[in-house]
Amino acid sequence: MRNIIDPAVTGPAADVDAQIHAALDRLAGDMPALGLAVSGGGDSVALMHVAVNWARGRRLMVATVDHGLRAGSAAEAKAVARMARNLGLPHVTLLWRRDTDIGNLMAQARDARLRLLSGWARRNDLPAVALGHTADDLAETLMMRLARGSGIDGLSAMAEWRDAFDMRWLRPMLGTGREDLRHWLRVRDIAWFDDPTNDNADFDRVRARKAIAALGLDVASLARSAGHISEARDALRSYAAQVAAEAEADRGSLVLPQGPLRDAPAEIRRRILVAACRWVTGSDYPPRRVTMVHALKAMMSQGRVTLDGAMISAAGGWLRITREAAAALRAPDAAGGSWDRRWRVSGLSEGQHVAAVGSDALPEFNWRVSGLLRDEAAASPAVWQGDRLIAAPLLQPQPGIGVTPLRGAADFHRLVKAH
Repeated sequence: MRNIIDPAVTGPAADVDAQIHAALDRLAGDMPALGLAVSGGGDSVALMHVAVNWARGRRLMVATVDHGLRAGSAAEAKAVARMARNLGLPHVTLLWRRDTDIGNLMAQARDARLRLLSGWARRNDLPAVALGHTADDLAETLMMRLARGSGIDGLSAMAEWRDAFDMRWLRPMLGTGREDLRHWLRVRDIAWFDDPTNDNADFDRVRARKAIAALGLDVASLARSAGHISEARDALRSYAAQVAAEAEADRGSLVLPQGPLRDAPAEIRRRILVAACRWVTGSDYPPRRVTMVHALKAMMSQGRVTLDGAMISAAGGWLRITREAAAALRAPDAAGGSWDRRWRVSGLSEGQHVAAVGSDALPEFNWRVSGLLRDEAAASPAVWQGDRLIAAPLLQPQPGIGVTPLRGAADFHRLVKAH
């Protein structure tokens, strides 16, 4: 039986419905379907129940990611499945098994969660996935980022929506506090699970949460501060977009006039070049700030700089941001479709694959005629049959084989505004 809002409920529990319904209308009102990421914690369980009341004929689906990192996670996923079934919603559990013990576990788990959810949503024709982040998450993130010395982007509030991992992510509960959500659940006698890691002070977020409580800080005020910083960030984005207005795309590379960039403040240059590198490489994340600062300094004193798989070359009053040849050579071979997160390739015959041209093969072509830089030509897509190079379409067009960049200039301008 679906949980219907009780008209007799008043106070904070009633406000929760109004706040989240308004956010869902704003973010997903024109969507015929919506995915819900539900872990079993109080925030996401509340989201699921409120979304059911809001849906009004829209198709809702629920997914739980089981990272398998602690005992009890599988049982909790099964419990969420039962909750979803009781609400008439289809549910699936997505399993993640870590394939390496190297690196930041929490960061890997976060990315794995988004990739699994994105794949699930795309398979089910869901245009977006709603997440259960709250005002408390805004406050805790602000404290964590302050401790790390983050810049204005890191200190800004989470956006209500963002596009990443080939999916749109919605956060309709950022205006609602965690305790208000739990009160909403208690009023309706709805159970949830408390993740024991939420009390583990080994994690930055738990320490931030405890610090907020110990200092008696107001979560809503901290969340508002993060919102004010977001407004300042948006002003910088707007300025950066104006400075980068003349950027042009050229065969998978980006061309920027050097004058406006050189005259802009350092922060604006940084934003534009971060967006340019992400545009070229297709990365979901920007280069690290320290790495970017060093690259900016080097770029002003020399003609060529590499940065996170991109190459920045200065000549004749222009900057050309291209794919680094060594990075393209490391890209997995593709039997068709997209390659190196940069190109869509068509017309391959059986047994053929796409990989970088590579420097060794350049002498086979008069690559200078193409107008590409040497490393740019080496990083361009080529069709191979085993170890034999069949075609390099950017250097020498081949009938029947097509290569199309996955991104155009408009995508770069969107990245500047989104960074």
